[in-house]
Amino acid sequence: MTTNNTMQLGNFSLSLAVKEIAASRAFYEKLGFTQTGGNPDENWLILQNGATTIGLFQGMFENNMMTFNPGWNDKMETLDEFNDVRDIQSGLQAQQVELLKSCESEGDQPDSIMVADPDGNMILIDQHVTRPK
Repeated sequence: MTTNNTMQLGNFSLSLAVKEIAASRAFYEKLGFTQTGGNPDENWLILQNGATTIGLFQGMFENNMMTFNPGWNDKMETLDEFNDVRDIQSGLQAQQVELLKSCESEGDQPDSIMVADPDGNMILIDQHVTRPK
């Protein structure tokens, strides 16, 4: 966990539920985005334009959502120090934030949680790296 009291959520991206991944990719490439991850054969892509990251996901979820990746910077490089998703989960639970999906409270493997803001906007906190030692 980072040394200050602020919850650090990690890299931010907007995850878009798209109808046709090839058409969406072509559109966002016209806006200057380039592919930095994902697999179009599996119906998902990660695109970046500078420090802005979007994910295109065909058939994986119904609505767009905000996504945070604890342990990653905006270049998807692993940070030496970060708030583990289990620590973020504990902090949210202590503040009575309802979790729509929770993770195992023990362990150090990648995991994720999901919450919704008061307007129903979905927020995925999706950690892809192991807990910092």
